Amino acid sequence: MSDSLPSPSLATMRIDYARHQLLEAEIAPDPFTQFHAWFEEARRHGVLEPNAMIFSTVDPSGGVSSRVLLLKGLDDRGFQFFTNRESRKGGQLAREPRAAMTFLWAGLERQVNIEGVTEHVSDAESDAYFAVRPYAAQVGAWVSSQSQVIPDRDWLEQREAEFRAKYPDPGSVPRPPQWGGYRLVPTRIEFWQGRPSRLHDRIVFARSGEGEPWRMERLSP
Repeated sequence: MSDSLPSPSLATMRIDYARHQLLEAEIAPDPFTQFHAWFEEARRHGVLEPNAMIFSTVDPSGGVSSRVLLLKGLDDRGFQFFTNRESRKGGQLAREPRAAMTFLWAGLERQVNIEGVTEHVSDAESDAYFAVRPYAAQVGAWVSSQSQVIPDRDWLEQREAEFRAKYPDPGSVPRPPQWGGYRLVPTRIEFWQGRPSRLHDRIVFARSGEGEPWRMERLSP
């Protein structure tokens, strides 16, 4: 027999959202401008890691994989993150570059959903970001064969000791060849604002490709 739901049950757990609204007359006509505004507001309100987002990729089998990543760059071209390109998500992106990001800022009753196509950032951009990472994180990029099966924790800690000995000084750690950045070039960005009675505000920007004009529409909640 399966365990019963905790009390109160999941079916009765709900919050009526009423902090903000999102109207066409108030939203920026450019989705990047609107994202910056919401992101900075999340920072000012003390949202824990406002750059954390769920990143979803397409598996070769036809399924979908998701994990939490950190946004590390944003410009007019798209949204940047960095990772081991030989990881599971790296392999998936090599086969199918389409992907999606979801940012949730629960304290502000907001989320942003972004869909698009990924591309590699330049080596210069990857080098520049790797250079400002903490020393331990730089060493960790060499230690981890990300997503691969390993014998145990001792194996990982032994490799860390080996690479710390190989690169003993901060500033001496080169970027691993398999480690680098991606940019999600968006074709769809949806801004979601919680409203009372589940009649939420949903404003979506869509375009057919990079450089094309954005079309803004309101969606039914």
